[in-house]
Amino acid sequence: MSRVDDRLREVLGIGVTFAYGVVTGEVPAERWVEAVRAARDDELLDGVFFDLLTVVDQHPRGFDVVVRMWSVRQRHGFLLRTACAREDPRVPSLIGVFAGAAWHERQAAEMFGVTFDGHDDPAPLLLSGGARHPLRKDNRLERRDVPWPGAVDPAHSGSGRRPPRRPLRPPGGWP
Repeated sequence: MSRVDDRLREVLGIGVTFAYGVVTGEVPAERWVEAVRAARDDELLDGVFFDLLTVVDQHPRGFDVVVRMWSVRQRHGFLLRTACAREDPRVPSLIGVFAGAAWHERQAAEMFGVTFDGHDDPAPLLLSGGARHPLRKDNRLERRDVPWPGAVDPAHSGSGRRPPRRPLRPPGGWP
């Protein structure tokens, strides 16, 4: 895997780590789009397959935006990662490099509150109403006033009557 490590350092001029069998390049936010495009277009890296874009909450430090790219022809993958501040989390959008990044960026914006500058449709995908970001570590869960349906067994609901139940018999016993 050192060939991919060395090539990322050479092409992108960034710090590269190799841990748990994964090559990861650390990219400054201002070079984010340029680095992803260079990794895609480089003949030896050949990162033409966009696999995933996600966010990791590094509370309280901020957020890491991670993209995984894969070379189908050379059968290797690598990660590129950039960091953004917690107070105003924003990075440039990758939809100009990979059109498939649009859905991933919308999902990351909705779940973590990261803004992708230049994204043409930042509408929410999964949640309705409100700007809560449920996957942030500082997000407080709402208090549930009504017990979850099915959480209380009707036999123990306090009504005093037990629901009809069939008696349990051992297997192979008399009916």
